[in-house]
Amino acid sequence: MADYAGEHGLMARRFRIAHVARCLILAASFGATCAADAALPRPDPDGLLIAVYKDLAASRLQDAMAKANALVKAYPNFQLGHLIRGDLLLMQTRKVERLGAVDGAPPDALDNLREEAAARLKALYERPNPDAVPRAVLQLRRDQKNVLVVDASRSRLYVYENRGGELHFARDFYISQGKLGVDKRKEGDGKTPLGVYYITSRLAGARLPDFYGTGALPISYPNEWDRLHGRDGYGIWLHGTPASNYSRPPLSSDGCVVLTNPDLNQLYASVEVGKTPVVISRQMQFVSRKQLATERDAFAAVIEKWRGDVESLDAQRLRGNYSSSFRSDHGEDADAWLSRFGQDLLRRPGAVKLTVRDMSLFLYPGQDNLMVATFTQDAAIGKFRRSTRRRQYWAREGASWKIVSESAWQS
Repeated sequence: MADYAGEHGLMARRFRIAHVARCLILAASFGATCAADAALPRPDPDGLLIAVYKDLAASRLQDAMAKANALVKAYPNFQLGHLIRGDLLLMQTRKVERLGAVDGAPPDALDNLREEAAARLKALYERPNPDAVPRAVLQLRRDQKNVLVVDASRSRLYVYENRGGELHFARDFYISQGKLGVDKRKEGDGKTPLGVYYITSRLAGARLPDFYGTGALPISYPNEWDRLHGRDGYGIWLHGTPASNYSRPPLSSDGCVVLTNPDLNQLYASVEVGKTPVVISRQMQFVSRKQLATERDAFAAVIEKWRGDVESLDAQRLRGNYSSSFRSDHGEDADAWLSRFGQDLLRRPGAVKLTVRDMSLFLYPGQDNLMVATFTQDAAIGKFRRSTRRRQYWAREGASWKIVSESAWQS
């Protein structure tokens, strides 16, 4: 028995994948979580994966096998789980030096599963500090319950809840993205867009082909900024996976964000159509609440200056907020736009009272020094009243912020 244990302990120590060393550094901190997860009727697959690697590092082959068995029992269509379990079985007869040592398997399929394993484990050891917040989400409207933040570099979707104006981490999910990565430019390019979007509808799985899993959440791509820059395409969804697969490789969609069906079901129940923002980034930066508040307050002051310039009835002051490169969502320059939407107020007699409410603020992913603000503008001149919903894209030009695009609609 001693020889058996020694031989197979050596095999276990030789079992590695690209990021396993870093995963083991975290194993101690995740150990309690993984043990708790393993006892649940529906264990967390990522938690069990890190627990398996922890056991392998400690030469606990039988414990690793028990967790792998629990994984495939809970998720019988989880191909990565079956691959790891197969490797553990092989360790009982021969040396296994890398993930996916099974003979005769298609190389592409094995590479996809190795990439998925690496992405899942990377997300665990690069997990954001729970006290940090995504820098791109400066402010949500009071009635926006949550925001979905996609970090393509980590193959992860993070859900943050809005509690009294403060962001709080709720949960996160493994995701697949476009087969050619991110920064979508044109239809059919196999990329996932970068930007700030909104959930536009819910599509029940019963009305969709099995390919989309248990449902879909379409988003508002292309948005105003995309259209202004000639980006096209359509049908970018958050959706599930076919019944035969638990998950898909990290780079495998035609541009959609793909989740497992259990994870998609959680999102499906919690998002609000027309309200829930979806922020898709190449690599999200997470910062302290103090830093976020400082940046939020600085940009809120920019909006306040714009509000004051409108209220001043000074056309030149108002025009000074708009870039010489400004284009509206219909292609108008600043002068044409203001003559249609801005100076209507300036032509009316009497003092203008302008208030701004229900504002959201985002740093725009994939762009340097670009902000997007969406708010309701309430204007009052004597008995005249008008409420207008506005979306403004602000870019830094030198030391100043200028509006480079704007759209407006009656609220």
